[in-house]
Amino acid sequence: MDLLGSIMGSMDKSKPAPASEKEKMMKKKKKEYEAKLEERQKAEKQKFRCKIEEKINAFLKDDKSKTLKFPAMDKFQRSVVHDVSEIAGLATHSFGEEDEDRHIQVWKKEFSPSEGELASLRRGEEWDPVKDKQEKEEKEWAEKLERERARTLNKAQPKTNYKEKYEHLIGKDAALDAAHSLKTDTDSKLYGMGVSAEQKKDKRTVEDIQAELRAKKRQKQE
Repeated sequence: MDLLGSIMGSMDKSKPAPASEKEKMMKKKKKEYEAKLEERQKAEKQKFRCKIEEKINAFLKDDKSKTLKFPAMDKFQRSVVHDVSEIAGLATHSFGEEDEDRHIQVWKKEFSPSEGELASLRRGEEWDPVKDKQEKEEKEWAEKLERERARTLNKAQPKTNYKEKYEHLIGKDAALDAAHSLKTDTDSKLYGMGVSAEQKKDKRTVEDIQAELRAKKRQKQE
């Protein structure tokens, strides 16, 4: 019995002491304060949303306004602006650095910004439509000139590699001679150089040329 009583006594000592009335009152007040704070924050968020909705509605009714820029906001506030703008059918974009000057600008759909305007705004610059149009035209003109230059160079290059074409038929050395002869004739025509009357009268077929080249090859081998 003494042992059992000792164990029961030690168990009673390990139990936490019951909270005093003062501690109970402090916990109750803390919960009430947290509930009030949460309710206040909720009310402030709802108030902020209503303010954004009023601003967006006024912007939509203003026929002269094409875009509306909001001041820098935190993530929650920007999420509200994005949500309200999306419901209103507006185009929205964010600019600036987080925790510094991150802000939102909205446009009516028919006045949605071009890529050039967005690029300027992301650089923190004022968009100049006249300058943007001029730069776009200059870029298109430069690309057109480059295409013409590439096409001209492509026309000036021989379309056939004669050495590879005839090498398997008449041998490497003879093919080199043929390629050199045909390239010289092609270059003369390309660059306006004179061509002899004898060359102009040449009516030989490819088979005739191949036969002559084989004969030359045999002479060299002998």
